[in-house]
Amino acid sequence: MRPLRLLLPTLLAFAAAAPGLSAGENAPVPTEGPKRLLFVTHSGGFIHDSVGVAEDVLKEVGPKNGFTVTCWRLTNTEDSSPNVAGKGKRTADQAREHYSNEFRKRTGKTVDAGNMGRINKETLKNFDVVLFFTTGNPMTESETKDLVEWVKAGGAFAGTHCATDTLYGDAAYGNLIGGYFSGHPAIQTIKVKVDDPKHPAAAAFEDGQDYRDEMYVFGLRGQFKEQPYGRKKVNVILSIAPGSFDLQKTAPRPDGDYAISWSREEGKGKVFYTSFGHRQEVWKDEKFQKHLFGGLTWALGGGK
Repeated sequence: MRPLRLLLPTLLAFAAAAPGLSAGENAPVPTEGPKRLLFVTHSGGFIHDSVGVAEDVLKEVGPKNGFTVTCWRLTNTEDSSPNVAGKGKRTADQAREHYSNEFRKRTGKTVDAGNMGRINKETLKNFDVVLFFTTGNPMTESETKDLVEWVKAGGAFAGTHCATDTLYGDAAYGNLIGGYFSGHPAIQTIKVKVDDPKHPAAAAFEDGQDYRDEMYVFGLRGQFKEQPYGRKKVNVILSIAPGSFDLQKTAPRPDGDYAISWSREEGKGKVFYTSFGHRQEVWKDEKFQKHLFGGLTWALGGGK
C-alpha cells in the first residue's frame, strides 16, 4: 500500500475535480428526496475529540430528519498541520501525514479518499447545506468567496461550536458566519434564555433550562475594526441567561450579551449557528440534536 503522504495529493485532486458549475451558475441545484448535508471537520487548529462522535450522530440521526450526510475531514492541504506543541517545520506531505495521525488520535477517525475534498463552486453544487465544525483555515480566500456566492444564490450554511474559531483572517467568512470566538471559561452549567421561541431551532429548549457545555464569548479577532456579531446583524435564537455565566479568566462583554445561537440571511440563502457542541455528551443529547436539525431545516427554507 502506498503511504498516506503520497496518496493524499492525488486523492484531493480527484475530490476537487468533480463535475461542477460553469462561471456564474452559483445557485444550488434543487433536489427531491433527502437533503444533502456536507459536514466539514477540517481542524487546522485544535482538534475536538467530539468530532468522531458528531459524525456518528449525524449519520445515524440525519436520515431520520431527511438528510444524507457526507463527511469531509480534510479540505485544505495548505493548512493541514494542527496547532500542536512541537510541530516544527514539515514538508507539505509530512504535515498531511501528521495531521492524519493527530486527527485519528483525537477522534478515532482516519483521513482517506472518502472524506477529503475542496469546497468550491464545482463541489458545492453536490450539496444542499454545508455544516462546519472546524478550526484553522479549511478554505482558501477564493474558496470562501465561492461559498459566500453559493449562499447568496440560495445555499444553506451552518456552523457548530468552533465554526466561529475558524478563518480569522478572512472577513468574508466572519461576516457570513456572524461572529468570531474571543474566549471561553471552563465547561459549566448555564441557564438558557430563549430569545426567539418561534424559531425551529428553539423548540428543544425552555426559558431558564440548565445546559452544560463549553460556552463561547464572541468579540473582535483578526483585522476587524468592527466585530461581525451584533443583534442588528443576526437574529439571536438562544443566549445565556444573566447571572448564570462564570466569566473568570474570560474578558466579559461590556453589553452583557452572550449569545449561544443565531440565524441570519445572506442574499437568497440562510445561515444558522450554534455554539453548543464541544462535549461528546452534547452531540448524543436529543435536545441538542433537535436544536441542530431545527436550525438546518430553517436554513433550507423550513419554518419561520
